[in-house]
Amino acid sequence: MLQQFCLWKWLAVGIAVATILASSLAQNDEDWQYEDCKLARTGPPATIVPIDEESRNGTILVDNMLIKGTAAGPDPTIELSLKDNVDYWVILDPISQRLYLNSTGRVLDRDPPMSIQSIVVQVQCVNKKVGTIINHEVRIVVRDRNDNSPQFQQQRYYVAVNELTPVGTTIFTGFSGNNGATDIDDGPNGQIEYVIQYNPNDKTSNRTFDIPLTLSGAVVLRERLNYEEKTRYFVIVQANDRAQNLHERRTSTTTLTVDVLDGDDLGPMFLPCVLVNNTRDCRPLTYQASLPELTDPVHVNPISVTPPIQAIDQDRNIQPPSDRPGILYSILVGTPEDYPQYFHMNLTTAELTLLKPINRDLHQKFDLVIKAEQDNGHPLPAFANLHIEVLDENNQKPYFTKSTYEGFILESSPVGTTISDSRNLTSPLQITVLDNDVEETKDPQLHLFLNDYNTFFTVTQSGITRYLTLLQPVDREAQQLYTFSMIASDGVQESTPVTVNIVVIDANDNSPTFSNISYNVKIYTDMGPGEGVIKLTAVDADEGPNGQIVYEILAGDQGDFIINDRTGLIAIAPGVVLSVGRSYALTVKASDSAPPAQRRSSITTVYIEVLPPNNQSPPRFPQLMYSLEVSEAMRTGAILLNLQAFDREGDPIRYLIENGDPQQVFNLSQSSGLLALGKPLDRESTDRYILIVTASDGRPDGTSTATVNIVVTDVNDNGPVFDMFLPKNLSVQEEEANAFVGQVRATDPDAGVNGQVHYSLANFKNLFRITSNGSIYTAVKLNREVRDYYELIVEATDGAVDPRRSTLTLAIKVLDIDDNSPVFTNASYSVLVPENLPPGTVFLQIEAKDVDLGSNVTYRIRTQEALEYFALNKYTGELSLLKSLDYESFSDTDATFTFLVEAFDSKGTMPPGLATVTVRVKDMNDYSPVFSKTLYRGMVAPDAVKGTVITTVSAEDQDPPGTPASRVRYKVDVVQFPYSASIFDVEENSGRVVTRVNLNEEPSTVFKLVVIAYDDGDPVKFNTTTVEIAVLQPSVIPRFTQDEYRPPPVSESAPKGTVVTVVMAAALNQTIVYSIVSGNEEDVFAINNRTGVISVKKPLDYERVTSYELRVQADSLQVVRSNLRVPSKSNTAKVFIEVKDENDHAPVFTKKMYIGGVSEDAKMFSSVLKVKADDKDTGNYSAMQYRLIIPPIKDGKEGFVIEAYTGLIKTAMLFKNMRRSYFKFQVIATDDYGKGLSSKADVLVSVVNQLDMQVIVSNVPPTLVEQNKDQLIGILERYVQDQIPGATVVVESIGARRFGDGYSEEDYTKSDLMVYAIDPQTNRAIMRNELFKFLDGKLLDINKEFQPYLGQGGRILEIRTPDVVANVKKQAQAVGYTEGALLALAVIIILCCMPAILIVMVSYRQRQAECAKTARIQMALPAGKPASTAANNLYEELGDSTMRGYAQQEQQQLLRPSLLRPEELSMESGIDPGQEYYGQDYYSYEHGYELPQYGSRRRLLSPSGMYDEYGEVMVENDGGYYYSPHGSTAEEWARKKRIKLIVDPEYETSSTGEDSAPDSSQRSRLNNPNIQNNVNGNIYIAQNGSVVRTRRVCLANNLKVTSPVTLGKQFKKLDKLAVTHEENVPLNTLSKGSSSSDKVNTRPCSVSFASSIGAENIVTKPGGSKMKSTEEQESVVDNEDTKEPLESHSEHTQSDEEELWMGPWNNLHIPMTKL
Repeated sequence: MLQQFCLWKWLAVGIAVATILASSLAQNDEDWQYEDCKLARTGPPATIVPIDEESRNGTILVDNMLIKGTAAGPDPTIELSLKDNVDYWVILDPISQRLYLNSTGRVLDRDPPMSIQSIVVQVQCVNKKVGTIINHEVRIVVRDRNDNSPQFQQQRYYVAVNELTPVGTTIFTGFSGNNGATDIDDGPNGQIEYVIQYNPNDKTSNRTFDIPLTLSGAVVLRERLNYEEKTRYFVIVQANDRAQNLHERRTSTTTLTVDVLDGDDLGPMFLPCVLVNNTRDCRPLTYQASLPELTDPVHVNPISVTPPIQAIDQDRNIQPPSDRPGILYSILVGTPEDYPQYFHMNLTTAELTLLKPINRDLHQKFDLVIKAEQDNGHPLPAFANLHIEVLDENNQKPYFTKSTYEGFILESSPVGTTISDSRNLTSPLQITVLDNDVEETKDPQLHLFLNDYNTFFTVTQSGITRYLTLLQPVDREAQQLYTFSMIASDGVQESTPVTVNIVVIDANDNSPTFSNISYNVKIYTDMGPGEGVIKLTAVDADEGPNGQIVYEILAGDQGDFIINDRTGLIAIAPGVVLSVGRSYALTVKASDSAPPAQRRSSITTVYIEVLPPNNQSPPRFPQLMYSLEVSEAMRTGAILLNLQAFDREGDPIRYLIENGDPQQVFNLSQSSGLLALGKPLDRESTDRYILIVTASDGRPDGTSTATVNIVVTDVNDNGPVFDMFLPKNLSVQEEEANAFVGQVRATDPDAGVNGQVHYSLANFKNLFRITSNGSIYTAVKLNREVRDYYELIVEATDGAVDPRRSTLTLAIKVLDIDDNSPVFTNASYSVLVPENLPPGTVFLQIEAKDVDLGSNVTYRIRTQEALEYFALNKYTGELSLLKSLDYESFSDTDATFTFLVEAFDSKGTMPPGLATVTVRVKDMNDYSPVFSKTLYRGMVAPDAVKGTVITTVSAEDQDPPGTPASRVRYKVDVVQFPYSASIFDVEENSGRVVTRVNLNEEPSTVFKLVVIAYDDGDPVKFNTTTVEIAVLQPSVIPRFTQDEYRPPPVSESAPKGTVVTVVMAAALNQTIVYSIVSGNEEDVFAINNRTGVISVKKPLDYERVTSYELRVQADSLQVVRSNLRVPSKSNTAKVFIEVKDENDHAPVFTKKMYIGGVSEDAKMFSSVLKVKADDKDTGNYSAMQYRLIIPPIKDGKEGFVIEAYTGLIKTAMLFKNMRRSYFKFQVIATDDYGKGLSSKADVLVSVVNQLDMQVIVSNVPPTLVEQNKDQLIGILERYVQDQIPGATVVVESIGARRFGDGYSEEDYTKSDLMVYAIDPQTNRAIMRNELFKFLDGKLLDINKEFQPYLGQGGRILEIRTPDVVANVKKQAQAVGYTEGALLALAVIIILCCMPAILIVMVSYRQRQAECAKTARIQMALPAGKPASTAANNLYEELGDSTMRGYAQQEQQQLLRPSLLRPEELSMESGIDPGQEYYGQDYYSYEHGYELPQYGSRRRLLSPSGMYDEYGEVMVENDGGYYYSPHGSTAEEWARKKRIKLIVDPEYETSSTGEDSAPDSSQRSRLNNPNIQNNVNGNIYIAQNGSVVRTRRVCLANNLKVTSPVTLGKQFKKLDKLAVTHEENVPLNTLSKGSSSSDKVNTRPCSVSFASSIGAENIVTKPGGSKMKSTEEQESVVDNEDTKEPLESHSEHTQSDEEELWMGPWNNLHIPMTKL
C-alpha cells in the first residue's frame, strides 16, 4: 500500500513537471517575436549624445541606435522613423540606424537668438511582426563653443572720484549685474573677467586703478589722485571670457572715464603768486606798508598794503561751490613782540587796522608773518611776510650837533684830502649828525646833502661822524672861503640846514707880479735926496708871509737910488747930485716872505732919465691902485672914494674916468677927485668894476693914472628862480616806494645865504618828498588804479632871515605795472541754450577787465571736458557751440554743463581771473501730442450738474518724460463749436470732459466739442480731436434710493468677500448695472454690477487707510454696452466706509539690540538706557508694557529692572569690582497694556569705569551740549562704527570743563563730555586708547559736523583722559621711585623660598606613595542610581570634572587664587580674561555658585536641586563631616555605612576616615544643593566635602562587580592613580545593590585631562559574554586630545564598574573616595 502510494505520488510529480516545461517552452516560443524594437544594449533607455554647436552638416550624431530587428532586406522585421523632429535637425538612416545632423543652409547655434541647447527626437520603431510601437528617445546636447566675444552694455562708462578718496577704495561697480559685459556663450565661455589694460594715451591709468576681483569688475583705486596734476583718466577695461584654452579666449574692451573731482587737499596761496621754476610753489611774498608815527588810527585805517593782501584756495573747483571753504586771515607771529597792541587783521577780509599811534622812538618797523587758512580747519595754511615801516615825523628829524662848522684845507692839497678842523691841519673836521629815532650808539643811516659846492666837496656816506673830503683842487686866490649849507635826511625827514665854512689856507703858489714889465721915469736935477722917483707895486695873490712883498734893487742904481723894501718906493739916495743927461736902468726884484725854500720872486726894470729942471711934471696919485667894497643897495650920490692927486707945480688938476665904466654908474668930480655913485648897483649883473682914473694938469705930458677896484657886495633882492629847462612833466611807476620822480633846480643870483635855495612841497606831502638838492621821490607806494595824475607844487626859498619864495607846479603821471589780475564782470554766468542749435552759434559773451594799462585780456576754457562742446574766442570772449546739443542725450534731468573759464593778461604775470559758466540746455519741442483716438463719444444726462465727467480724452507726447515739452495739457477749441464750448469743458491736466454749467438740454441732442492737446515746449505744439456728446432721455437714467450710504464699520481683519452694504437704484424698463466710479483706486472693494452688493475684495489695513469714500454709479445696460457712463444727479451716490482697527501688529523695537553701559560706581536704580517699541495699531493696541527676561545674578536677584510703561532700564544691584563684565538679557514689549501681542529685543549692558572713557572738551556751555546730545553722539558713533561696526557710544556725563591742578577748577563756558563705546563683538567697552585714536584722527571732520549744533565757532578743543585716570597716573609716577627697592626685596624672598619648595616636593612624593599603598587595601564600589531630573543652577564644566563646594571655608582651601588662570576663562561668563582677580572676589560667592576650575569653560545653570539623588554631607556633634547616600535602592546600605571626611592638615584637604554607625540624632545636615543627575559619570567626594563628577565615554554593557578579574584591574588602576578607596563595603553588598534594572540614563559626556595617563587594553569574557574591559574604555579616553572636550551621545546604561578619574585635579593630589 505504501509502495503504491509512492508510485502515484511520483507519477503526479512527473506529469506536473512535464506540463510546466511544455508551457515554458511554448511561452518562450511566443516571446521571441516581441524582442524586436527593443534596445540591444543595457543602461538607460534614452540615448544622450553631445555635439558641438556650429558642427558641419552631416555630422554623425548616433553611430548605431542598437535597436533589435532588421529594417533592410526583403523581409524587414522593424520599421524606423523619426518623431518630434522639430525643425528637422536630425536625419535617420533606418538601415544603419545612424542619426545625422541636418544643418543645410543654417548653423546649429547654441547662443541667442536661436538658443538651441538640446535637440530631443523620438526614434519610432514599429514591430512588423506583432504591430507594437516602441519610441526611443534621443537627446542631443548641444555643447557651447567659444564663438562670441563679451559685449559691453554701454558705449562708455563714467565715474567721478574725489581726489581725497583713500587708496584701496572701490570707486566703480558699474560692471556688476547686467551693466557690464555679457557673453551669450555658456559655462566658462560665458563667464566674464575684467582686467585693466595699458593705455598708451594715458600711461598712468593702469597703475592708478586696478581690478583685484576680476569676476566682479569692481575698480579699486591703487594710487593717490591729485586733481591739480591730472583731472581725467581714460582706463581701458578689457573683458575676457574664461575659456579653458587660453588661446581661445575672446575679449572686448571699453573705456572707463574717471573724472577726478577737486578735493580740499591744498591750502590757500597768497596773491600775487610768482611760481618757482618747474614747480607749483609760489615764491616767498612780502607785503609792504608804511605809516607815519604818532598818527591817529582814524586817519590811516584801513592801512594801505601793497599789493593788497589776498589769498585764494588752490582748490578752485570744489563742487558744489557751497562746499568751497572761505579764507581766514590772522597774524601768526611778528617782531617786535608787542605788535598785537598796534595792529589787528580782519579775519575774513585781511584788512589791516592800526589800534593806537606808534612812537618811532620805540619801534621803527614791524615784520609780521601773516597766515591764511581755510575756515574748515584744513591743516595746510599759507604764510606771507608783511613789512610795516614806521615813518618819522617832524619832531624826530635828524639834527647836527653844531649849527656851523668851519674847516680848513690847504689849497695845494690833492683830491681826496680830508678837511681839517684847524689851521694847523692836525685833525679832521668831524661832522656829527644824529637822529632821535635811532639809538645814539647806532648809525642812523642818514643821507647828507650839500646845497652848493658839491663838485668841490663830498661827505662820507655812513657813520654817526661824517667827514668832508676834497673832490677837486681849490685855489685860495680864486676863492678863499667856501660857504655852503648841509642837510641830513633819513629818507623821510630832513634836518635843519647847517652852515659849513671851508677856509682855503694859502700856499705859496703865486709869485709877486709887477703891473708892468718895465717902467720909464723922468727925473729932474732939481730933485733932492730922499725925494721919491717912483713907487713900484707888485701884487702877490698869496696871503700872509707868502703875500708880503720885499723890494730890492738888484742892479743899475749906481748908488744913486734906494728903494723902500716894504713900499717899493724908489727915492734918490742921500748925498746924490743928479746930472743932466744921465740915465739909469734899475733892476728891481719883488720877493715874498715865505721861507727861503718856498720863496718866490719876480723882477722888473725901471728906466730913469735925468732931465734939466722945469715946472711941467704931471700930477701924481698917492697910490697907483685903490680897492673898495660897495653894497649894491648903496644909495645914488653917495661918495665912495677921494682920488685927490698931488701936483708939484700946484697946477689945477682935472680928474676923469678913463675906462671901466661904460654904463656911467659912477661919477668922478673933475675938480675934487671925489668918486660918487651915479646909478643903482646890481651885483647880480655886475659884481666888480675896475676903473682907470686919470689926473691931468692940462699939459700934454701932464697926465697920470690910477686904478680903482670896486667890489659890489650882495643884498637879498632876488628870489629863487626855477630852471625852466628842466622837465616839468614827470612820471613814476606805481607800487614803488622811494622811487625817483624827477628833479627841480632853482637858482638865486644873490650871494651867500641869500643865494642858498631850500626846497619844500606845498601839497601831497604824504605821497611825495623832496630832498635838499631838489630830487623828488615817492614817500609811499602809489596805486595808479586809484589815481594816475598829480599836480605837485614845489616851493623854493632862499636862506635869508626874511626869505624870498617861488613855486613851480609839476605834472606827475603814475605809470602802470601789471599788478592786477583780470576780473570778470560776473563771477558766474548762467545761460539757457536751446537744443539743436547749429555749430558755431554764439550764445554768450563774457567780459573781463584788467585795470592795468595796456593789458591784453584773452580768454580760454579751463575745464577740459567742455572743449568738446564749446569754443571760446580768445579775444572777444564769445562762447559758441562746437556741435549741436541734444537735450535727450543727457542722463540727468538738469541737462547742464558747468565749466570754468579764465581771463589772463597775455603780457602779464598775474594769475588769471576765473569765472563759472553754467550752460543749461533748453529742451525744444520735437514732437506734437497725439490723441489715442480721432473721435471720442460720450453721453450726458439732460440735467447733469456742473462738473459731471462725461468722458476722458488722452494724448501722449514723445518728448523726454519730465520735460516741459512732454507735459500734455488740454483745452477746448472755442472757435469751431462756440456753444458746446460754453457748456462743456475739459480739465487741463487730466483730459476729463466735464460739464461747465448745470445742464438743461433737450434729450437726444448731440453736441460736438473740439479738444486741443498742447504741450509746454518751445515752440508750443498741439493736436486736436473731436468729442461727440449725446444727451440721454431721462427715462433711461437710473435713480438711487439714497444719496449717501453709511454702513457699520468693517473690521480690518474682515476676510475677502465680506459684505459691506447694498446700494439700490431703479429705472423704467431698464436693466441696471452698478459700478464704483471713484474712491476705489486701490481696488479694495468690489461691487456686484447687478445686485449692488459692495464687498471686501482685498485685505484692509486700518494703519494705512482708516476710511473710504466711494462713489457708485448706476447706469442702464444699454448705456454700458456702448462702453459709456452717464453721470447725473440721480444715478450716483456716496458710500462712506469706516475701517475698524484690530490688534494685528506686534510691537517693533527701534533696535534689534540695545547696547548700554553701567559704571562700577553706579548707585541702585540708576538709569542705564531706554528701550522703545512702536506699534502701528492705535489706541490701547499701541500702549506698551515692558518686562525683562534676565537670569538671576546673585542671591536669586535680578540685576536690572525696567519701568513697565516707559521702557527705562535701571540697575537693581551694585557693580563694584565688576569692570569689563557684561550682562545679556531680553526685553519684551507687549501691546494693549500687556494683554496683546509681544516682541522682544536683546539688551547688552557692559560694566565700565573711567579707565574705559574719554573726555571730549568743547568750547561751548554744557547746556548746549545737553540740548544736542543725541545728534552729537550720533556723529561720534558713526566715526567709531567706521572702525568697529555696530559699536555704540554711551554718554557717561556732561558737565563744566575741569582744569587746573587735579582738575579742581571748573569753567562753565566750556564743557566736558565723558563718553565710552561698547563693542558688540566682545560685549565690552572699547579700550580707551583705541577710542582716542578713532576720534582724534577724525577731529577735523567731527568738528565740521558739530558746527550746526555747537554754533558758529563751536568746536572740540581736545580729547583727554578722565580726571581720575590722569590723577592715578601722576600718583603712579610718584610711586615709581620705590620700584627698585621692591624688586630687590622680591629677589631676596625668592632666594629664601627655594629650600621650602624642595621640602614640599619631597613631601609630595611621599604622600603619593602612601596613598597608593592605602588604595590597594581599601576599595568599595557603590550601587548605581537611576537618573532623575537635571539640576539647573551650576557652573557646568565643559572640559573637565565638575567641582562643587559646600562651605565657604572649604572653597577657599580648594580654589586658591594662585591656581586660577584668568586667561583660560570663558568669555561666556562675562568676565574679562585680561582683568586681575583677587581671592576675596571669588570667595564672596554664596552657596549655589560654582567657581571656575583651571582650564575650564562653563555656563551658569539654575540653582534648584543638585545632589539629592546621590547623598548628602552632614556635620556631627563631634565636628566631623560624614557622607550618607540616600535613595530607595541604597537606603539599607546607607543606614549601615557612612563615610567620615577628615581634614588633612598637611595638604589643607581631607581624606576619607573610618566608618561609623549612623546616628540621626547627633548630626546636622549641611545645606547641600543637589547635583545634576543625568550625567553619565562617576561621583566622588573630595576632602573638602565637594562632590566631584568625572566624564567618561559611555559603555555599551554593564560590568559585573563580582568579577574577580575586574576587581584586580581596579587595584592595578588605583596603583597607577595613587588614589585612596577607603569604604570597606562587602562585595556581596555591592552586588546586591546592583541589578540589571539599575541603569543610569546617560547624557552627553565630556572628558578633559590635565595630563595623559597610560592604560592597558585587556579583554575578559566572564560568564561567557564578550565585552570590553575598563582599561579598554580608558584607552579610548586617553588617546583623545586633552585640549578639547570629548563628547558622545548614547542611550544605553552605565556600568557599575566605572574607573576612577581625577582629571586636572590629579596634579593637586587630592585623595578622593568613589561613591
